[in-house]
Amino acid sequence: MSRRYDCTDAEQRTAGIADAAAAIARGELVVLPTDTVYGVGADAFTPAAVTALLAAKGRGRDMPVPVLVGTVRAATALVEGLGPYGQDLVDAFWPGPLTLICRAGRSLSWDLGDAKGTVALRMPLHAVALELLKETGPLAVSSANRSGAPAATTAAGAEEQLGETVAVYLDGGPCADDVPSTIVDLTTAVPRLLRRGAVPVGKLRGVVGYVATDGSESEE
Repeated sequence: MSRRYDCTDAEQRTAGIADAAAAIARGELVVLPTDTVYGVGADAFTPAAVTALLAAKGRGRDMPVPVLVGTVRAATALVEGLGPYGQDLVDAFWPGPLTLICRAGRSLSWDLGDAKGTVALRMPLHAVALELLKETGPLAVSSANRSGAPAATTAAGAEEQLGETVAVYLDGGPCADDVPSTIVDLTTAVPRLLRRGAVPVGKLRGVVGYVATDGSESEE
């Protein structure tokens, strides 16, 4: 049976983090709160766990799973490099709602889907998520919903959609906002916006000077 912990209670939070970390080590799935929406996570280095995550969501391999990290050092260990703009963006917006797509380290033995040698990385600004990540290391994390359904903004909403496919639900209360992270591709010559989100384009350009868009993005 799935187990849910109220992470607003100190004792339950401690027990929940420990149970979730143990579940991740067993290759099971965990739902965790982030600074955007609730996520469903698995050990990034256990292909069977990532496959289970995709199956729980009803999602294909053509949409690779992003990776959440608890430290900048963990992120840099997973990529060939952050490029000429990545460190400035990390310094300005991490932890926070900015996902960066980088070239994955060639020596990594993982399978996040058809990622074509790249990885989408983010360090979330949420105490429960960071606490878990420091116990588990990098996690493959996607929004906690069935593919095509609205992203869950509560643990109960995630459980309604994912049910017993998830071993542990960490309930951090309702999300403050349901705006997703902004996604920027750093594998091209200049940073390219792939998804509008919580970090506005204007703020990105204030840090790196230029961000390529499809022309329809707001400057706000």
